[in-house]
Amino acid sequence: MPAAALKPKPKSLPTQSTAKRAVLFDSPYAPAEKRPLPAGRPREWYVTHNRRLKAMRLAIALLDSGVYLPNQARNETIRSTAESIGIHPPSDTTCHMVRALMRYSR
Repeated sequence: MPAAALKPKPKSLPTQSTAKRAVLFDSPYAPAEKRPLPAGRPREWYVTHNRRLKAMRLAIALLDSGVYLPNQARNETIRSTAESIGIHPPSDTTCHMVRALMRYSR
């Protein structure tokens, strides 16, 4: 057996997780520069597109605040996060989409 295999591994120091402490949002929240959407698409495409963008912004904000699992992100939590970053409260459909984004990003 090689000598390296017999040496005990050094213990690593414990780290502090962001889930155990509050993480403040960068204030004021400044969205990225907006560009016009392509013309000529059905209205439903624009609605879905904007809903996806909002869900993505909310999912990122929740992850930054320490909410890592979809079952931790209830509608009330998502709506309070939206209020804290300065966007309109999301609908139930958008809240569902936020949880889906968090679920499938793993």
